[in-house]
Amino acid sequence: MKFTKMHGLGNDYVYVNCFEESVENPSEAARYLSDRHTGIGSDGLILICPSDTADFEMRMYNADGSRSEMCGNGIRCVGKYVYDHGLTEKTSISVETLGGIKYLDLTVEDGQAVLIRVDMGEPELRAAHIPVVCEAEERVINEAVTVDGREYRMTGVSMGNPHAVVFLEDIKGLDIEKIGPKFENHERFPNRINTEFVRVIDRETIEMRVWERGSGETMACGTGACAAAVASILNGLAERRVTVRLLGGDLLIEWDQETGKVYMTGPAVTVFEGETRVSWMEA
Repeated sequence: MKFTKMHGLGNDYVYVNCFEESVENPSEAARYLSDRHTGIGSDGLILICPSDTADFEMRMYNADGSRSEMCGNGIRCVGKYVYDHGLTEKTSISVETLGGIKYLDLTVEDGQAVLIRVDMGEPELRAAHIPVVCEAEERVINEAVTVDGREYRMTGVSMGNPHAVVFLEDIKGLDIEKIGPKFENHERFPNRINTEFVRVIDRETIEMRVWERGSGETMACGTGACAAAVASILNGLAERRVTVRLLGGDLLIEWDQETGKVYMTGPAVTVFEGETRVSWMEA
């Protein structure tokens, strides 16, 4: 099976062109390929497929084999892949995901897409649709949640997948390997949760670390950066155009006041291409 390893700000995935290849058991494939010791090594597997409703379809699987609705860094790489490999000549494309159809604008240099702006759509703030268990309020904004014996304040946002944004004074010293799984599997998140731990630098700049549902801490999370920016604005901490600093680099997030849509701009990089034996999937 041919594959391409790509990353967006260090958030890396194995990509398979399903116009040419077939992956019979993508959940098992994701677990096998993502292993950084015995596989290729990645945060998950993304299949690029034909779509009846958009130019392309993105099917995403986390490193643990679970299916995910959306990935902001992943979809930027999909945009780069389809253009660089000649699957399209358009610089504005649509991509079907479990989180809805997303629209991408590609910046091309020397025949390759280098920067991608994604229309991420409107954030979902209704607790039941994120979902977050919330008895008193329809929205979850700066609400208390007790995790591992400590009270945190969280803001719930869905960008096609669920996020809990937590503001802290110190995120560098955070033991994310300990607290991340406790948030992910907390009883208030029926579908598990992606958790962004955010420090506000100023009204136009925030930094964050992210614990991704099914993958653990990653270098970056595009939907998480969008959720963090939205949460910062909702809590009166930031303007509507925010630079989000992640371990892998920066993303520019804009929440348009007129349309209500969130736009994410960032790079996508091809690491290498190769082939792997698929006989293990038949065992």
